[in-house]
Amino acid sequence: MKIPHTKPTIVEADMTPMIDMTFQLIAFFMIVTNFEQTQADERVKLPADKLARPPKVAREQEVVLNVGFDRDQQGNKINPDAVIYYGDEKIRVLDYLPRLKQEYALSEKQYGKAKAEGITVVIRADGDVPTGLIQELIKMGQEARFTKFALKAKSDEEE
Repeated sequence: MKIPHTKPTIVEADMTPMIDMTFQLIAFFMIVTNFEQTQADERVKLPADKLARPPKVAREQEVVLNVGFDRDQQGNKINPDAVIYYGDEKIRVLDYLPRLKQEYALSEKQYGKAKAEGITVVIRADGDVPTGLIQELIKMGQEARFTKFALKAKSDEEE
């Protein structure tokens, strides 16, 4: 009996699962790497400035305070008092000292005193918030034993 001679066939791997996995990883990293926006509150309209730039080195720990006003659908202030958005809660800026002290105490308990002293308080304030009120907020932060502060603004190119 004669055995028919055939050319050896090359087995090719099915690349479909590999491509699916690649797209899933791309989607995952696109969602996960956008940490900056997680602490951004859309109710706060940051002021624009030519000198605004992102920090050269990313901060390890930070406390982000979103300061703004209650506004209606047209953007008009409902209440003239500036508030700090704390999740769904709105706390007047001048009443925020107990929360700052609590935040520092929790940070000190969790990270230790040395790391708690290195935490930066990032203030994202609406452009309409008076400068004096932001200065008072920084004083309260100092009273709560925070030592590093940063103010957030958007650059003129972002508009």
